[in-house]
Amino acid sequence: MKESFSVNRTGFDTGAHSYGGSGDTQPAAGPASGSIRIPEWELADAGLHEDAEMKARSRFPAWKHCLDFTCIVLTSPIWLPLMILIVLTIKFVSRGPVFFRQERVGLGGSRFMILKFRSMHMNAETSSHEQYFRELMKADCPMTKLDAVGDSRLIPGGRLLRATGLDELPQLFNVLCGEMSLVGPRPCTPTEFESYEAKQKERFHCPPGLTGFWQVNGKNKTTFSEMIEMDIKYGGRMSVRMDLGIMMKTFPVLLEQILESQKTRRLAKQAEFQKRNPQSENSNQNIN
Repeated sequence: MKESFSVNRTGFDTGAHSYGGSGDTQPAAGPASGSIRIPEWELADAGLHEDAEMKARSRFPAWKHCLDFTCIVLTSPIWLPLMILIVLTIKFVSRGPVFFRQERVGLGGSRFMILKFRSMHMNAETSSHEQYFRELMKADCPMTKLDAVGDSRLIPGGRLLRATGLDELPQLFNVLCGEMSLVGPRPCTPTEFESYEAKQKERFHCPPGLTGFWQVNGKNKTTFSEMIEMDIKYGGRMSVRMDLGIMMKTFPVLLEQILESQKTRRLAKQAEFQKRNPQSENSNQNIN
């Protein structure tokens, strides 16, 4: 017997949605009063139609390809030696591959393998990060990085790579392959993509990028819904002038993030020291 789902006349009632690894949706226990039943194949057709519409509305302008290629070639004397230095450093401080590959969702919902410098130890668990981001998606709070206050999974120098964004430097090759652009929304994981609402998927109408409108306008100080809004806004207004402006703003923003990261880490160390040495804090209060 074919499985069917219960829906009311105003919208789908798919029951409890799972944000876990499988992303499966459980059917409702039974039809509600005044509801109709739609076969599973019709729901699948609706999903295919939605994906087709998203791909049809997606665009990667020719000027973007030209701008990306020109910028990468002109700056190669800077980023190429820097990449070589990072490769040698990772090889020296940690065993294992230099690069980290992960499936991401790009233009029109297409899948591709993103490249990053490995900043974590081999076989480090990632479930805590996935759970943390799922909570950020549901909560209306700033999207602070999980490693902002320390992360034991990071290799020596890994925190600096992440704070400076240098761990994402290999994505220049994703740009050259036409899978990404220098400017655009950050590509999400397939698990995150499955949790997006139809309106939120409009951020995939433009190619993903290394930096973007959201990254230079708050980033970790903004909420998930604010990030989505900024990405959709960029997709509707992207231009050569806008991309160049975002690129120019990226470097001052990175510097600010580095300073904030150092400050956060210093405060975290002070708090940890006071926790382990409460007598030191009391003695300071007595002196005052």
